[in-house]
Amino acid sequence: MKLVTAIIKPHKLDEVKGALQEAGVAGLTVSEVRGYGRQRGHTEIYRGAEYTVEFVPKVKLEILTADAGVDAAIDAIVGVARSGEVGDGKVFVTTVDRAVRIRTGETDDEAI
Repeated sequence: MKLVTAIIKPHKLDEVKGALQEAGVAGLTVSEVRGYGRQRGHTEIYRGAEYTVEFVPKVKLEILTADAGVDAAIDAIVGVARSGEVGDGKVFVTTVDRAVRIRTGETDDEAI
């Protein structure tokens, strides 16, 4: 099993969710997060005053999938979230040793 974690721009969430559903992803966890990468934040002008936004709003997606579903999930995310601009985001894949569905006690792939 793998945990696919993606950090994307908030306005891409609905498109990415649709692409993941088409790719057969069964479940998804979404969190609103803030951070920065190479762009190191940006400045905005609000009511004539300039403000520095150090932490840019992003959306964090977490998808638990069987090993066979990793490439489809990544392709769906990258295919839709890529704009070619700085700040499009990142995708990370980590190995999950164990998963348990609390309601039934099912474990590992059956728990997905």
